[in-house]
Amino acid sequence: MENRTLLKLVAGAIGLAAGAQVAAKFRRDVRAARNRYAALRRVADTRCGPIEYAMVGTGTPLLLVHGAGGGYDQALDFGLPLAGSGFCVIAMSRFGYLGTPLPDDAGPAAQADAHAALLDALDVPDAAILGASAGAPSSLQFALRHRGRCKGLVLVVPAAYAPRRGGAAPLTTPAGTEALFETALRFDFLYWAATRLARKAMVRGLLATPVDVLDQIGPEETARVDAMLAHILPVSDRRLGLLNDASVCSALPRYDLEAITAPTLVTSVADDLFGTYDIARYTAQHIPGARFLGFRSGGHVWLGHHRRHLAEIAAFLRETLTAPPRRDASVPQP
Repeated sequence: MENRTLLKLVAGAIGLAAGAQVAAKFRRDVRAARNRYAALRRVADTRCGPIEYAMVGTGTPLLLVHGAGGGYDQALDFGLPLAGSGFCVIAMSRFGYLGTPLPDDAGPAAQADAHAALLDALDVPDAAILGASAGAPSSLQFALRHRGRCKGLVLVVPAAYAPRRGGAAPLTTPAGTEALFETALRFDFLYWAATRLARKAMVRGLLATPVDVLDQIGPEETARVDAMLAHILPVSDRRLGLLNDASVCSALPRYDLEAITAPTLVTSVADDLFGTYDIARYTAQHIPGARFLGFRSGGHVWLGHHRRHLAEIAAFLRETLTAPPRRDASVPQP
C-alpha cells in the first residue's frame, strides 16, 4: 500500500512538473511573440483613430497590408527583406489587430481610408501598397479611392472577387478551417498547443497549404512555416480582426478593376487551398497593364518560392516606380 501511494505521489509530482514546464514554455512563447518587434512599434493618432505601425528602411515608401491573422509584426516578417532593397517599409496593423481597434465600420473602403490617414499622420504624400491575402480588398480600395497617392500596387494571394459557377463564395475553405476558428483560434493556449500537437492540420487549415508540400522544402522554408505559425500568437489580440476578415471575405463584390491606374503585380499559387489562383489571374486580366506571377505549388504561403517571390516583387517595384507601366507585360508561370 505504501509503495502504491508513493508511486502515485511520484507520478503526481512528475505530472505537476510537466504541467509547470508546459505552462512556462507557453508563457515564454507568448511573451516572445509580443516583444519581438516591440522596439519598433509605434501608434499614430489619425483621423480614423489610432493605428499601430512600424517603419523601417529608407527609399520609396511601401505600405504593407497584412492578411488574416496578421498585424504590423507579421507585416515586418515579410517586409524586412524589402526594407533592405531600397524601400521605406511601413508595416501597420489593420482594424481589430493588436493595437489598432475595430471601429463600427471596418469594411475595405474604411480600411483604405485608414491607410491614407496613416500616410497623412506620417507626412507621406504617396506610396506603393502591397496587400496580402485578406489585405487585398483594402489595398484595391486604396488604389481606387486614393489613386493619386498610389504609386504601385502588389497583390499577393489576394482575397478578391472572381466569377465562379454556382455563385460560390470568393474564397474556398480548406477542411478543418472552420473547426480551428471555433477552437484553436479562440484561445492562446489552445492555439499554442495545436501548433505542437496538430502541426499538419494547422498548415492545411490555417496556412491553406497542402501538407505534402512540407516534404518538398528545405530547412529554411521549414523554419519559415514554424515561424508563421508561432507569430500568430497571441491570437487573442487578433481575434476581432480575424472575425471581421471572415465576414468581409465571405461576400466580396467586384471592384472597378479597369479604373485602377497604378502599375500592378498580382501573384498566387495554383495549389493555394483558399483558391486565390483564379482570383489573382482574373484580377490581373482586368487591371490595365497588370502583371501576373504564378507558381505551380507551395500553397497559400508559396513554400519553396519565398526568395524568388521577394526578388520579383522588389524588381517590379523598382522598375515600375521609376518608369511608365508596361501594358503588355506578364511573368510566365515557372
